[in-house]
Amino acid sequence: MNQFEYLRPASVAEAVAAASEPGAAFLAAGTNLLDLMKLGALRPSRLVDVTRLPELSNVEQLDGGGFRIGALVRNADLAREPAFAAAFPSVAEALLSGASAQLRNAASVGGNLMQHTRCAYFQDPASACNRRDPGTGCDALTGENRSHAVLGWSNACIATHPSDFSVPLVALDAVVEIAGPDGRREMALEDLYPLPDAHRAPESGLRPGEMVVSLRLPPEAASFRAHARYLKLRERTSFAFALVSAAAALRIEDGRILQARLALGAVAARPWRARAAEALLFGAVPSAENFGRAADAALADARPSGDNGFKIELARRVIKRVLLLAADGTPERMPALPASAFNLENGAVAHV
Repeated sequence: MNQFEYLRPASVAEAVAAASEPGAAFLAAGTNLLDLMKLGALRPSRLVDVTRLPELSNVEQLDGGGFRIGALVRNADLAREPAFAAAFPSVAEALLSGASAQLRNAASVGGNLMQHTRCAYFQDPASACNRRDPGTGCDALTGENRSHAVLGWSNACIATHPSDFSVPLVALDAVVEIAGPDGRREMALEDLYPLPDAHRAPESGLRPGEMVVSLRLPPEAASFRAHARYLKLRERTSFAFALVSAAAALRIEDGRILQARLALGAVAARPWRARAAEALLFGAVPSAENFGRAADAALADARPSGDNGFKIELARRVIKRVLLLAADGTPERMPALPASAFNLENGAVAHV
């Protein structure tokens, strides 16, 4: 059994100080961390329990329509917060498509953003993994890799980021607020997830001792509420990670797209913002043909990292469909199967 020290700080400053020691890890709900500790993939020498820090549990609506969400807010609570879900329906849909109801009731916003990859070789201490043990190699390159990256990968790492929640957040320019030994700072959520280079596969852009204390969505993000969707393709409809997912948000006036946001999930080590596709859609008429061109642009640099070439065509179809769903408009009610491909074309299903 791995021996570790357990600390329960009374403030963010105490938590940061405690986690600045080598081998320390923050503990919130533990839905990811504890599993990895049981597997032996992670062996922290100190757990810093932040679950009793009240300042991290607030949902605050900001002037202009933005939101600040504390890192300890539960996924299910945020998805069911009426004002938040109305302003950012694709984010709520992504939250409700993740894991299971029991896990959503326990898992925290900050923990979801900071969760580790679900690559089986990362989870297996007997396998070579540059994320878990830098410099050891990547067994996924020649192993079971059908679910691995097709964008932004290198021979150092072909893992994908598993979060549903982060995909529409990246599309909507979300920002994370961070506390650390040198004070507070913020960064674009997209930058929290570095891509692997030829030699390194960093887990996050955080410095030692830093923690995410809140997430902020800008007021501009709410302007997409009328045409915003999330679509997740997976092996089964519940309690499964995405093979490919996509978040689309459109501003449409007089039959033309004034602004488009598009991000992909489960295709790279970070939620993948498809800016070339967004630029292509500016001023375009919402149509299957134009959305197909956008999908081609989004995947222009995609290439298999192993036995996963099918994911490129799968991603192309998911992009086209999520854009069509977004163009049709956000449903008045959350679909009974959030983000599922089994909903009707307008995204809703019959409610009893």
